[in-house]
Amino acid sequence: MGAEGLRDDADVIVVGAGPAGSTAAYYLAVAGLDVLVLEKTAFPREKVCGDGFTPRSVRELVAMGVPMRPEDGWIRNKGLRVYGGGHRLELPWPDLDAFPDYGVSRTRRDFDDALATHARGAGARIQELTSVTGPVLDDRTGRVVGVTARPVGASGRKAGDEVTYRAPLVVAADGVSGRLALALGIEKDPKRPMGVAVRTYFRTPRHDDEWMESHLELWDGPPGRSKLMPGYGWIFGLGDGTANVGLGSVSSRAATTRIDYKDLLQRWVAQTPRSWGFTPENQVGPVRSAALPMAFNRKPHYTRGVLLVGDAGGMVNPFNGEGIAYAMQAARNAAEVIAQARSRTTDAARERTLETYPRMMSRELGGYYSLGRVFVSLIEHPEVMRICTRYGLPRPALMRLTLKLLADVYEPRGGDLSDRFIAALTRIAPSA
Repeated sequence: MGAEGLRDDADVIVVGAGPAGSTAAYYLAVAGLDVLVLEKTAFPREKVCGDGFTPRSVRELVAMGVPMRPEDGWIRNKGLRVYGGGHRLELPWPDLDAFPDYGVSRTRRDFDDALATHARGAGARIQELTSVTGPVLDDRTGRVVGVTARPVGASGRKAGDEVTYRAPLVVAADGVSGRLALALGIEKDPKRPMGVAVRTYFRTPRHDDEWMESHLELWDGPPGRSKLMPGYGWIFGLGDGTANVGLGSVSSRAATTRIDYKDLLQRWVAQTPRSWGFTPENQVGPVRSAALPMAFNRKPHYTRGVLLVGDAGGMVNPFNGEGIAYAMQAARNAAEVIAQARSRTTDAARERTLETYPRMMSRELGGYYSLGRVFVSLIEHPEVMRICTRYGLPRPALMRLTLKLLADVYEPRGGDLSDRFIAALTRIAPSA
């Protein structure tokens, strides 16, 4: 029962059924909790993403027991093919104890649906087309004891009256907008980096390429005879006749940029090798963009009965723009903390346990994200990236270390010299 004798609708309410929300719901349900997920859209749905997942994401999927069968649309990749400074280098994913030695690709339209289905299979209740409008606060304590929400139609328009859903804990997995956090006064930090991702799809004969492709220089015309722009481009084959083609850019501060990224994408695509077949006739669907909140740009990650996970807590990796692995990692941690808190016998003990969640996230990622902020402050200057690619790519040993650092795929304890070097850097860096 909730405050003043009102009955709770669940043990935990999860706001949003993206990778963060569905992962949290899965682990909470497995722990035996009654979980209600409120999702404003209906599955399957489009999301802006590169659709390529590193071994760090694969490790989280394996831990959840998500099937990754080729017949279901999953395609494996063996590493990263890098272009820059006139050089081309293929870097296999490292062979480590802590991570698988392969990545996967799958469209976010299918990926998010698969995770939500997996959470349902574990016992989570996912209520689609329900838009959360704000938190419900206890008048006496100020704690969040639920949320208000309204049904919406497929177009996102209101389709019914506002309803109150009650639970003693809420997981905010509502994405970059962070509306629930904002309603509680938790603003994003403008001094933390913010990225932009822009992508579209093309039909291509190279749709089953076994390498994820990254272009470290973005020219707005023929290379060497045009302007070098901040950011990098990617091509991820999806094995279904198409490839996800996009670019990412990052700023060390959440400042408004005047760059027309959609136009830049079209100009960069025109310079890609003809073997890909990226012609206007082969483009599938429009160009879409999204913001990438990085390096814990919204904190605290726990307050008054609400835990922030994924983009809502600004958990995108500033080194490479990857967000899904960290959303799933945070969701797993949040679910574990919630389950432990539920086992405590006093309110004070439960609160102390819940307060371990932000410390856990800071311990696991804080130092690494601080390094990422330094990295961003350097590479947002295109000439710095140009020098690094020109002189770094010809040195495979250096690039293998760089791959481990940028992809956050290294042995946290032990390993070779490069693993120990990265682990030492993350330990001595101040926590983000």
